[in-house]
Amino acid sequence: MKGDRKYIFMFLLPSALLMTLFLYYPFFKSFYLSFFRTKGFFDKKFVGWDNFHRLFTDNLLGAATLHTLELMLYVLLFQVGIALVLAVLVEGIGRLSTFYRTVFFFPVVISGTAISLLFVLFYNYNFGLLNNLLANFGIEKILWLDEGNALKAIAIPTVWHYVGFYFILFLTAMSKIPSDYYEAARLEGIGAFKRTTMLTIPLIMSDIKVVITLAITGTLKVFEFVWVITSGQNGSEVLGTYMYKKALVDQNFGYGSAVAIYMVVFGVLLALLANRLLKRDEITY
Repeated sequence: MKGDRKYIFMFLLPSALLMTLFLYYPFFKSFYLSFFRTKGFFDKKFVGWDNFHRLFTDNLLGAATLHTLELMLYVLLFQVGIALVLAVLVEGIGRLSTFYRTVFFFPVVISGTAISLLFVLFYNYNFGLLNNLLANFGIEKILWLDEGNALKAIAIPTVWHYVGFYFILFLTAMSKIPSDYYEAARLEGIGAFKRTTMLTIPLIMSDIKVVITLAITGTLKVFEFVWVITSGQNGSEVLGTYMYKKALVDQNFGYGSAVAIYMVVFGVLLALLANRLLKRDEITY
Protein backbone atom coordinates (compact mmCIF):
# COMPACT_ATOMS: atom_id res chain seq x y z
CA MET A 1 0.00 0.00 0.00
CA LYS A 2 2.87 2.36 0.68
CA GLY A 3 3.95 2.48 -2.95
CA ASP A 4 0.37 2.83 -4.16
CA ARG A 5 -0.50 5.91 -2.13
CA LYS A 6 0.01 8.29 -5.03
CA TYR A 7 -2.45 6.28 -7.14
CA ILE A 8 -4.95 6.23 -4.31
CA PHE A 9 -4.57 10.00 -4.00
CA MET A 10 -5.08 10.40 -7.75
CA PHE A 11 -8.37 8.46 -7.65
CA LEU A 12 -9.60 10.30 -4.55
CA LEU A 13 -8.70 13.75 -5.88
CA PRO A 14 -11.67 14.16 -8.28
CA SER A 15 -14.15 13.24 -5.55
CA ALA A 16 -12.43 15.56 -3.09
CA LEU A 17 -12.59 18.42 -5.60
CA LEU A 18 -16.27 17.84 -6.31
CA MET A 19 -17.12 17.69 -2.58
CA THR A 20 -15.13 20.87 -1.98
CA LEU A 21 -16.84 22.68 -4.85
CA PHE A 22 -20.43 21.56 -4.25
CA LEU A 23 -20.51 20.85 -0.50
CA TYR A 24 -17.85 22.55 1.59
CA TYR A 25 -17.57 25.81 -0.35
CA PRO A 26 -21.37 26.46 -0.35
CA PHE A 27 -21.52 25.66 3.38
CA PHE A 28 -18.75 28.09 4.34
CA LYS A 29 -20.12 30.66 1.89
CA SER A 30 -23.51 30.41 3.60
CA PHE A 31 -21.84 30.77 6.99
CA TYR A 32 -20.09 33.91 5.73
CA LEU A 33 -23.30 35.38 4.31
CA SER A 34 -25.18 34.73 7.54
CA PHE A 35 -23.31 37.66 9.12
CA PHE A 36 -24.77 40.12 6.61
CA ARG A 37 -28.13 41.71 5.96
CA THR A 38 -28.70 41.38 2.24
CA LYS A 39 -31.27 42.54 -0.27
CA GLY A 40 -30.44 40.95 -3.58
CA PHE A 41 -26.93 40.07 -4.73
CA PHE A 42 -25.17 43.41 -4.25
CA ASP A 43 -26.85 45.19 -1.32
CA LYS A 44 -24.95 43.73 1.63
CA LYS A 45 -24.38 45.11 5.13
CA PHE A 46 -22.44 43.45 7.97
CA VAL A 47 -24.69 42.87 11.01
CA GLY A 48 -22.67 40.34 13.04
CA TRP A 49 -24.80 37.83 14.93
CA ASP A 50 -28.09 39.65 14.35
CA ASN A 51 -29.42 37.05 11.92
CA PHE A 52 -28.77 34.29 14.45
CA HIS A 53 -30.45 36.30 17.23
CA ARG A 54 -33.45 36.68 14.94
CA LEU A 55 -33.74 32.89 14.66
CA PHE A 56 -34.78 32.64 18.31
CA THR A 57 -37.59 35.19 17.95
CA ASP A 58 -38.90 34.07 14.55
CA ASN A 59 -42.30 32.45 15.13
CA LEU A 60 -42.52 31.27 11.54
CA LEU A 61 -39.21 29.46 11.90
CA GLY A 62 -40.50 27.85 15.09
CA ALA A 63 -43.64 26.66 13.27
CA ALA A 64 -41.53 25.32 10.37
CA THR A 65 -39.35 23.45 12.87
CA LEU A 66 -42.40 21.82 14.50
CA HIS A 67 -43.78 20.84 11.11
CA THR A 68 -40.42 19.33 10.17
CA LEU A 69 -40.36 17.34 13.41
CA GLU A 70 -43.89 16.09 12.77
CA LEU A 71 -42.95 15.04 9.25
CA MET A 72 -39.82 13.37 10.67
CA LEU A 73 -42.01 11.37 13.06
CA TYR A 74 -44.11 10.09 10.14
CA VAL A 75 -40.95 9.18 8.23
CA LEU A 76 -39.39 7.29 11.15
CA LEU A 77 -42.58 5.42 12.00
CA PHE A 78 -43.82 4.58 8.53
CA GLN A 79 -40.96 4.95 6.06
CA VAL A 80 -38.41 3.10 8.18
CA GLY A 81 -41.01 0.82 9.78
CA ILE A 82 -42.62 -0.29 6.51
CA ALA A 83 -39.20 -0.76 4.91
CA LEU A 84 -38.14 -3.06 7.77
CA VAL A 85 -41.35 -5.10 7.60
CA LEU A 86 -41.10 -5.48 3.82
CA ALA A 87 -37.44 -6.54 4.09
CA VAL A 88 -38.31 -9.20 6.68
CA LEU A 89 -41.14 -10.55 4.50
CA VAL A 90 -39.12 -10.60 1.27
CA GLU A 91 -36.10 -12.15 2.99
CA GLY A 92 -38.35 -15.00 4.12
CA ILE A 93 -39.42 -16.01 0.62
CA GLY A 94 -37.33 -17.66 -2.05
CA ARG A 95 -39.32 -17.23 -5.23
CA LEU A 96 -40.22 -13.81 -6.66
CA SER A 97 -37.81 -12.01 -4.30
CA THR A 98 -36.17 -10.24 -7.27
CA PHE A 99 -39.59 -9.12 -8.50
CA TYR A 100 -40.50 -7.64 -5.12
CA ARG A 101 -37.15 -5.86 -4.85
CA THR A 102 -37.75 -4.19 -8.20
CA VAL A 103 -41.33 -3.22 -7.40
CA PHE A 104 -40.55 -1.75 -3.99
CA PHE A 105 -37.46 0.11 -5.19
CA PHE A 106 -39.11 1.55 -8.31
CA PRO A 107 -40.53 4.75 -6.66
CA VAL A 108 -36.99 5.79 -5.67
CA VAL A 109 -36.00 6.32 -9.31
CA ILE A 110 -39.01 8.56 -10.03
CA SER A 111 -38.50 12.31 -9.70
CA GLY A 112 -39.88 13.78 -6.48
CA THR A 113 -41.48 16.56 -8.51
CA ALA A 114 -43.29 14.04 -10.73
CA ILE A 115 -44.59 12.20 -7.67
CA SER A 116 -45.72 15.52 -6.18
CA LEU A 117 -47.66 16.41 -9.33
CA LEU A 118 -49.27 12.97 -9.27
CA PHE A 119 -50.48 13.50 -5.71
CA VAL A 120 -51.73 16.99 -6.55
CA LEU A 121 -54.12 15.25 -8.94
CA PHE A 122 -55.07 12.75 -6.24
CA TYR A 123 -55.86 15.50 -3.73
CA ASN A 124 -57.79 17.83 -6.07
CA TYR A 125 -61.12 18.66 -4.42
CA ASN A 126 -63.32 18.63 -7.52
CA PHE A 127 -61.62 16.17 -9.88
CA GLY A 128 -59.17 14.25 -7.70
CA LEU A 129 -59.10 10.46 -7.54
CA LEU A 130 -59.61 10.30 -3.77
CA ASN A 131 -62.70 12.51 -3.69
CA ASN A 132 -64.18 10.74 -6.71
CA LEU A 133 -63.82 7.44 -4.87
CA LEU A 134 -65.53 8.94 -1.81
CA ALA A 135 -68.34 10.31 -3.99
CA ASN A 136 -68.92 6.86 -5.51
CA PHE A 137 -69.52 5.51 -2.01
CA GLY A 138 -71.81 8.40 -1.11
CA ILE A 139 -69.25 10.01 1.24
CA GLU A 140 -68.80 13.77 1.37
CA LYS A 141 -65.70 15.16 -0.32
CA ILE A 142 -62.72 16.13 1.85
CA LEU A 143 -60.39 19.12 1.64
CA TRP A 144 -57.20 17.06 1.68
CA LEU A 145 -54.94 20.11 1.69
CA ASP A 146 -56.59 22.22 4.40
CA GLU A 147 -54.67 23.25 7.51
CA GLY A 148 -55.53 20.09 9.41
CA ASN A 149 -54.63 17.62 6.66
CA ALA A 150 -51.93 19.29 4.55
CA LEU A 151 -48.88 17.98 6.40
CA LYS A 152 -50.28 14.45 6.57
CA ALA A 153 -51.09 14.63 2.85
CA ILE A 154 -47.46 15.57 2.17
CA ALA A 155 -46.19 12.79 4.44
CA ILE A 156 -47.80 10.09 2.27
CA PRO A 157 -45.76 10.70 -0.94
CA THR A 158 -42.69 11.46 1.18
CA VAL A 159 -42.93 8.08 2.87
CA TRP A 160 -43.77 6.21 -0.34
CA HIS A 161 -40.90 7.75 -2.30
CA TYR A 162 -38.06 6.38 -0.16
CA VAL A 163 -39.47 3.22 1.42
CA GLY A 164 -37.76 1.21 -1.32
CA PHE A 165 -34.35 2.74 -0.61
CA TYR A 166 -34.39 1.76 3.06
CA PHE A 167 -35.95 -1.58 2.12
CA ILE A 168 -32.87 -2.40 0.01
CA LEU A 169 -30.52 -1.32 2.82
CA PHE A 170 -32.30 -3.59 5.31
CA LEU A 171 -32.41 -6.46 2.83
CA THR A 172 -28.68 -6.14 2.18
CA ALA A 173 -27.97 -6.14 5.91
CA MET A 174 -30.10 -9.27 6.43
CA SER A 175 -28.36 -11.09 3.59
CA LYS A 176 -25.08 -10.85 5.54
CA ILE A 177 -26.48 -12.83 8.50
CA PRO A 178 -25.20 -16.44 8.34
CA SER A 179 -27.99 -18.90 7.52
CA ASP A 180 -26.67 -21.23 10.26
CA TYR A 181 -28.15 -18.88 12.86
CA TYR A 182 -31.64 -19.29 11.46
CA GLU A 183 -31.22 -23.04 11.06
CA ALA A 184 -30.18 -23.34 14.70
CA ALA A 185 -33.18 -21.24 15.75
CA ARG A 186 -35.56 -23.47 13.77
CA LEU A 187 -34.07 -26.61 15.38
CA GLU A 188 -34.71 -25.01 18.78
CA GLY A 189 -38.33 -24.55 17.81
CA ILE A 190 -38.21 -20.74 17.73
CA GLY A 191 -41.03 -19.25 15.65
CA ALA A 192 -40.71 -16.71 12.83
CA PHE A 193 -41.76 -13.72 14.96
CA LYS A 194 -39.23 -14.48 17.69
CA ARG A 195 -36.51 -15.12 15.10
CA THR A 196 -37.16 -11.65 13.73
CA THR A 197 -37.28 -9.81 17.07
CA MET A 198 -34.57 -11.75 18.91
CA LEU A 199 -32.18 -12.59 16.07
CA THR A 200 -32.61 -10.52 12.91
CA ILE A 201 -33.21 -7.06 14.42
CA PRO A 202 -30.39 -7.27 17.03
CA LEU A 203 -27.96 -8.42 14.33
CA ILE A 204 -28.77 -5.50 12.01
CA MET A 205 -29.00 -2.85 14.75
CA SER A 206 -26.00 -0.96 13.38
CA ASP A 207 -27.72 -0.78 9.99
CA ILE A 208 -30.94 0.40 11.63
CA LYS A 209 -28.97 3.24 13.22
CA VAL A 210 -27.63 4.24 9.81
CA VAL A 211 -31.12 4.18 8.27
CA ILE A 212 -32.57 6.27 11.11
CA THR A 213 -29.78 8.83 10.67
CA LEU A 214 -30.43 8.94 6.92
CA ALA A 215 -34.17 9.33 7.54
CA ILE A 216 -33.63 12.23 9.94
CA THR A 217 -31.27 14.10 7.62
CA GLY A 218 -33.44 13.24 4.62
CA THR A 219 -36.50 14.84 6.23
CA LEU A 220 -34.58 18.08 6.68
CA LYS A 221 -34.01 18.12 2.91
CA VAL A 222 -37.70 17.67 2.01
CA PHE A 223 -38.63 20.46 -0.36
CA GLU A 224 -40.28 19.49 -3.64
CA PHE A 225 -43.21 17.63 -2.05
CA VAL A 226 -44.17 20.62 0.08
CA TRP A 227 -43.48 23.22 -2.60
CA VAL A 228 -45.36 21.51 -5.42
CA ILE A 229 -48.33 20.25 -3.38
CA THR A 230 -48.99 23.21 -1.04
CA SER A 231 -46.22 25.83 -1.58
CA GLY A 232 -45.79 25.75 2.19
CA GLN A 233 -49.33 27.02 2.81
CA ASN A 234 -52.03 25.72 5.19
CA GLY A 235 -49.66 24.84 8.01
CA SER A 236 -47.28 22.76 5.91
CA GLU A 237 -44.22 25.04 5.95
CA VAL A 238 -41.04 23.08 6.68
CA LEU A 239 -37.48 24.25 7.14
CA GLY A 240 -36.51 23.60 3.51
CA THR A 241 -39.32 25.73 2.06
CA TYR A 242 -38.87 28.44 4.69
CA MET A 243 -35.17 28.77 3.88
CA TYR A 244 -35.99 28.92 0.15
CA LYS A 245 -38.56 31.69 0.66
CA LYS A 246 -36.22 33.80 2.77
CA ALA A 247 -33.18 33.37 0.54
CA LEU A 248 -34.63 33.34 -2.97
CA VAL A 249 -38.17 34.73 -2.78
CA ASP A 250 -37.46 37.56 -0.32
CA GLN A 251 -33.87 37.93 -1.64
CA ASN A 252 -32.65 37.99 1.97
CA PHE A 253 -29.60 35.77 1.45
CA GLY A 254 -28.13 36.66 4.83
CA TYR A 255 -31.06 35.45 6.90
CA GLY A 256 -31.65 32.54 4.51
CA SER A 257 -28.05 31.45 5.09
CA ALA A 258 -28.59 31.68 8.85
CA VAL A 259 -31.61 29.40 8.50
CA ALA A 260 -29.47 26.99 6.46
CA ILE A 261 -26.81 26.88 9.21
CA TYR A 262 -29.61 26.33 11.75
CA MET A 263 -30.85 23.37 9.69
CA VAL A 264 -27.36 21.81 9.61
CA VAL A 265 -26.86 22.18 13.37
CA PHE A 266 -30.40 20.98 14.06
CA GLY A 267 -29.89 17.89 11.89
CA VAL A 268 -26.56 17.00 13.48
CA LEU A 269 -28.01 17.31 17.00
CA LEU A 270 -31.01 15.14 16.12
CA ALA A 271 -28.77 12.49 14.54
CA LEU A 272 -26.51 12.45 17.62
CA LEU A 273 -29.55 12.19 19.89
CA ALA A 274 -30.99 9.31 17.88
CA ASN A 275 -27.68 7.41 17.98
CA ARG A 276 -27.39 8.00 21.71
CA LEU A 277 -30.90 6.70 22.35
CA LEU A 278 -30.14 3.61 20.26
CA LYS A 279 -26.75 3.09 21.86
CA ARG A 280 -26.28 -0.48 22.96
CA ASP A 281 -23.83 -3.36 22.67
CA GLU A 282 -24.14 -4.57 19.12
CA ILE A 283 -24.19 -8.26 18.39
CA THR A 284 -21.49 -9.31 15.93
CA TYR A 285 -21.42 -12.36 13.72
